[in-house]
Amino acid sequence: MKTYNITLLPGDGVGPEVIAAAREVLESVADTYDHAFNFQTHPIGGAGIDAIGEPLPEATLKACRAADAVLLGAVGGPKWDKSPKRPEKGLLDLRKALGLYANVRPVYVHASLADRTPLKEEVVSGVDLVVFRELLGGSYYGEKKREGDTASDICVYSRAEIERVSKLAFETARRRRGKVTSVDKANVMETSRLWRETVSRLHREHFPDVELEHQLVDSMTMHLIRHPRAYDVILTENMFGDILSDEASVLAGSLGLSPSASIGDGRPGLFEPVHGSAPDLAGKDLANPVGAILSAAMLLRFGLGLEAEADAIENAVAGAIDQGALTRDLGGELGCREMGDVIAGGVAAPRGFAAHRLQMQWG
Repeated sequence: MKTYNITLLPGDGVGPEVIAAAREVLESVADTYDHAFNFQTHPIGGAGIDAIGEPLPEATLKACRAADAVLLGAVGGPKWDKSPKRPEKGLLDLRKALGLYANVRPVYVHASLADRTPLKEEVVSGVDLVVFRELLGGSYYGEKKREGDTASDICVYSRAEIERVSKLAFETARRRRGKVTSVDKANVMETSRLWRETVSRLHREHFPDVELEHQLVDSMTMHLIRHPRAYDVILTENMFGDILSDEASVLAGSLGLSPSASIGDGRPGLFEPVHGSAPDLAGKDLANPVGAILSAAMLLRFGLGLEAEADAIENAVAGAIDQGALTRDLGGELGCREMGDVIAGGVAAPRGFAAHRLQMQWG
């Protein structure tokens, strides 16, 4: 029996609830596949501020660095709006400290949910895409200033930062349907012009077998809703990726369904649902835990190399949805805990559902 060390960062709002459900599912995996998962739980974000006045306590960072993988719930909320230290800074600092330069957000429309999205069924049926968002550059990490009534956030990118995330996107497209859509604002922004030049050169020199197209971010927001099946791998910078991936998650039917992975050149990776802390739902057992549970599946496959175990979670999620086990955001009646129970039971007693598998790898 091999032991894996997993650091849990429940965070704020509904984070503790969805992480509790994901942990239950991981424990079912451990029992079923004879693994030992050593869980450590630490505060981050607002919970870190409340505990010791820091959004990323040193003990939390130490535990993350020592872990094989990290699973996070959500950070932030209006409680800390006037705090001198923002909860979100804990997440930004953690990404930087772990060297997590690529955020990977798959969007897959489950056949049983194609009629439950805000869009027409014929528009979303068959959608299967993945967004690669550069995670350590751009205006989120650039110099920030406020002088009187004037404020600025500097957007900075280097060629090396663009190349490393682009390489992952092209390699993933090569294993999927062979198409990369690079999104920028090259008609206005100098960083976007560098982005487009760098992506084009990398494509020409190393990935000529992959189709590459460029889109401006403003028109992309429209195309993503009108023709989502046209996209395979979407590659973009930090802020554009944050916006587009949240938009894309609605295609699946609910923001609560979408998982993500933040990765660098080694371990540990950081795995988290795409949704935020949803403070209005916190403590009411109303959150959808599927995004967190599918993030746990990504943790197993891409963080720990446990393919069969990740398949088991994805099959259990698919089975639950096909049987009509749905939370309230999808028109069902289940609460967060009960949905977690159903999926954990599906891991222990698989029903033979064929889940969708994301075709991507990294070193």
